[in-house]
Amino acid sequence: MGEKTLTRADLAEAVFRRIGLSRTESAGLVEMVLEEICSTIARGESVKISSFGSFLVRSKNERVGRNPKTGQEVPILPRRVAVFKPSNVMKDRILEAHLQREGGHGAGTTQQLSAAE
Repeated sequence: MGEKTLTRADLAEAVFRRIGLSRTESAGLVEMVLEEICSTIARGESVKISSFGSFLVRSKNERVGRNPKTGQEVPILPRRVAVFKPSNVMKDRILEAHLQREGGHGAGTTQQLSAAE
């Protein structure tokens, strides 16, 4: 892939340019939103952002894993992990962007491919 990674600074800059808040206020707003998302997930609650996706907390049971260097079996303790599930809108946007990069196919093709799944 190798494309650019979107950072907190990039998000703050986008808020600054589009909304017109100062750079400091924009960075503060981005931090507040990300902190609210992190705090909610840390409490074990889900975060759903319409047309974007959901952050969920999943519990994983204890299992046996292997040390890749030695091949020795080691127990992996039960834990809770955060996962992201993109919305159908996001999936369609990703597919659309991919199709446009690959040959300029339009939205009709995206809908046909999605319906075929």
